[in-house]
Amino acid sequence: MSNYIRPKIPGATVFCTVVLAQRGSTLLVDHIDMLREAVKETRDQRQFQIDAWVVLPDHMHFVWTLPEGDCDLGVRVGAMKARFTMKLRRAGFSPPATLPVVRNGRYAGLKPGLRKTKRESALWQRRFWDHHIRNDAEYRAYVQYCHINPVKHGFVERPEDWPYSTVHLEKEM
Repeated sequence: MSNYIRPKIPGATVFCTVVLAQRGSTLLVDHIDMLREAVKETRDQRQFQIDAWVVLPDHMHFVWTLPEGDCDLGVRVGAMKARFTMKLRRAGFSPPATLPVVRNGRYAGLKPGLRKTKRESALWQRRFWDHHIRNDAEYRAYVQYCHINPVKHGFVERPEDWPYSTVHLEKEM
């Protein structure tokens, strides 16, 4: 197993991708209000700025800026995932009992077990992908990537047509 250590950069601006365990699911857009509420509650508890955000049926991308002196991105992402999972459960949704088979990478073909001691459920893929943004050009590229993603996946023809994106906020700024 890899021993990935995230950079600890206080006040960093970070691009992230968070994915459901069951690719092809529409859970995130089907329950967008619960997801938005989970993000808002996480943001109220541990502040961060949302620079860009797009939610697709089975994954989401976002650019967040952490407060000065704070580098704890993982706690925020974990809290958001946990809150969304709890809201779904309270609404009567039961996550699958096991994680799906890993489709590619080092563990392809394996079916990982849930870590009960970590109260893990089979809703989300373990971990998340992140990239610490280093300059203005990267910032613009990752914000644009967030907004163009629904077009890339064939959901809409123009970014403005996707309702689950901060592209609409840019127009108002």
